[in-house]
Amino acid sequence: MTDASNETIVVKIGSSLLIGEDDAVRRPWLETLVSDIAQRHAQGASVIIVSSGSIALGARKLGLEKGGRANLADAQAAASVGQITLSSLWSELLAEHDITAAQMLLTLDDLEDRKRYLNASATLEKLLENLAIPVINENDSVATDEIRFGDNDRLAARVAQAASADRVLLLSDVDGLYDRRVGSESAGQFIGLVEQVDEKIMAMADGSSSSGLGSGGMTSKLEAARIANLAGIELSIISGQEDHPLERYQRTHVGTLFKASGNANAHKSWLGGRLTSAGTITIDAGAAAALSDGNSLLAAGIITINGQFERSDVVEITGPDGLTIARGLAEYDALDCAKIIGRRSSELEAVLGYAPRSAVVHRNQMVLV
Repeated sequence: MTDASNETIVVKIGSSLLIGEDDAVRRPWLETLVSDIAQRHAQGASVIIVSSGSIALGARKLGLEKGGRANLADAQAAASVGQITLSSLWSELLAEHDITAAQMLLTLDDLEDRKRYLNASATLEKLLENLAIPVINENDSVATDEIRFGDNDRLAARVAQAASADRVLLLSDVDGLYDRRVGSESAGQFIGLVEQVDEKIMAMADGSSSSGLGSGGMTSKLEAARIANLAGIELSIISGQEDHPLERYQRTHVGTLFKASGNANAHKSWLGGRLTSAGTITIDAGAAAALSDGNSLLAAGIITINGQFERSDVVEITGPDGLTIARGLAEYDALDCAKIIGRRSSELEAVLGYAPRSAVVHRNQMVLV
């Protein structure tokens, strides 16, 4: 971790670190973390906290089974109660360092919808300008199983995009990424640096949450790294088990660093980090190669389409192997796309009766993933 001055840092804390085995807040540990955050704030860094814990805290107060995760209704009720406690806790601890805390509760739609995403971005900018520290959580009291992040790792990465952050620190119960699950029969090899989150790296993940409190796991952390890296943001997975975890990381550099792939523009960062789409366009190998070379998607390279998308909706673009290779804004709706599959650009007007656009997805409205 480099000099914190003038940086914007997103720090994510999971339920398993915040809540102890007795279902109570690990307050002494949390105080050391807040001390680390306050130190960076004093050095001139802008810090954003993404904090889990509302469901676990609420479940304890309501006496709900399975940590409040037995069903959606329990989780929503637990979050409603626990969020008050969680926000008060962060406000109290930050106030001890003369720092103003601000609460933001976000849903998936808030960051998937372009206009709402920009509103969230503007709010974050104004809070940081005024030296407040936003404390962010998913709005679990209203989020449904179908429309939610499901874990705060990916939320942290999307918030980092919205805030144009420099780095994301995911505090975990392990030091970082291993090539196999920690605790398996043979010891895993620690991975200190990841240049690109590809299929080989994703295969190392274990999607479970070892504590049973949270909803994430290594899979969600790798997905978060991919989202952050697409926006030119570095992400690190570091241990939060010991006191002063940020100071420890700055001193020892023990953790897994995911290098950013370069600075994407704001619009393409938003596209690359989206978790939902209105449809899918499957293309042939030739079209996939053309996209990799920086070209637009033409109708001639399309094999099939799925979904009832409209013009300007976000669509996934998959190769012949079914893997997503790009994401972009459709220039035609699904009905018209179905009519021009495999057609050359010169044929579009004869088929549709109009052809204002030669590309189905223009390269300026597309990001490779």
